Amino acid sequence: MPLTRSFKDTVKARAERDAAFREALLSEGVDAMLAGDIDTGKAVLRDYINATIGFEKLAEETGTPAKSLMRMLGPRGNPNARNLFSMLHRLQSASGISLRVRPSR
Repeated sequence: MPLTRSFKDTVKARAERDAAFREALLSEGVDAMLAGDIDTGKAVLRDYINATIGFEKLAEETGTPAKSLMRMLGPRGNPNARNLFSMLHRLQSASGISLRVRPSR
């Protein structure tokens, strides 16, 4: 059975109507990175940005060109800590979500 909507459109539609989904998407992207799965984390953050603030708005907020942000989160991208944490700070501010790191065993 063929899909009727693209994955990006489905994620965007769900993110627009479901605050818990937006929060989970951002959290999962960061959690994946903290767990060492950088590629998945970047992909989830890319989906989150596309479904919410968008790269153009994030570029304005961070002072980093949109194409650079897209490259950083692309499959071969390698964001440095300053750029990554600046991006995460702006995403948290824009969404009203505050992420916290807690130790666990």
